[in-house]
Amino acid sequence: MDAALYGPGGFYVRPGGPGPAGHFRTSVHASALYAGAVARLLRRVDAELGHPQGLDLVDVGAGRGELLAGVLAALDPETAARVIPYAVERAERPAGLDPRIRWVAAPPERATGLLFANEWLDNVPLEIAEDGRYVLVAPDGTESPGGPLDGADRAWLERWWPGGGAEAGGVEAGRVEIGRARDEAWAAAVASLERGLAVAVDYAHTRGARPPYGTLTGFRAGREVPPVPDGSCDVTAHVALDSCAGPDAVLLTQREALSRLGVSGSRPALALASADPVAYVRALASAGEAAELTARGGLGDFLWLCQPVGIRAAWPGAAAG
Repeated sequence: MDAALYGPGGFYVRPGGPGPAGHFRTSVHASALYAGAVARLLRRVDAELGHPQGLDLVDVGAGRGELLAGVLAALDPETAARVIPYAVERAERPAGLDPRIRWVAAPPERATGLLFANEWLDNVPLEIAEDGRYVLVAPDGTESPGGPLDGADRAWLERWWPGGGAEAGGVEAGRVEIGRARDEAWAAAVASLERGLAVAVDYAHTRGARPPYGTLTGFRAGREVPPVPDGSCDVTAHVALDSCAGPDAVLLTQREALSRLGVSGSRPALALASADPVAYVRALASAGEAAELTARGGLGDFLWLCQPVGIRAAWPGAAAG
């Protein structure tokens, strides 16, 4: 999985082409409302931090920098002038990117501000096991059984994947996805923050509802395809986001998180159609985009993991807990 995504010729690092947006649609690509909501969250974090002279905005798994560009455009001039935007990516910097955006391979150390990771953890490579043994995968996607689980992965499954993926079978039965590498990647990202808020957004599951047969899949050109690790497609699996969570973190659905940030799919009042038809059409289009971002059974079911570092609460502007 690591070689298919990030090795020579890997899906995320090959030069040219449309980038991830050409293969799948994320909330960032669905609507500018998403970047606007992140901008409002950044302003709340800024207030919690006392409006520092340098306000870091770290986008982990930044793609082609679309989210950072949208947030910078949505901020008021005073806040934007203090923001130091970092795009954390393993691919080369795309041409024409806003020169204010710093293109880096890892999050900056001792950052103060907001670290935001939209659909990053699902592409952190993970191990898969079946019937108590690792699953080995050839470049053409052919699977074969590997060695038995080591102690650390077995311990993770016993704590975080009840039943081990099979009815009353424990970790010795069924197919499971071992999220320990995602936990470690997220912990390292959070540790780069000196003060602020770290947010991970992804399609995810929690301990009480792990998928019985796993979620590993692939995407190419907007279609779901077999997860063949040859570099031609995205290879991804849902995230056990609750296992990533540190002290004082909260989990929210995207529907709830965006609602708290002012994104609503409510239709505008019909009276506006007569008073200002152009404004009505714009409001109607915005409501449609908001409905997509917050839809049950779709993007609205994504989970937001919000982890405070040196501030009072995981959700700025809200009481702790």
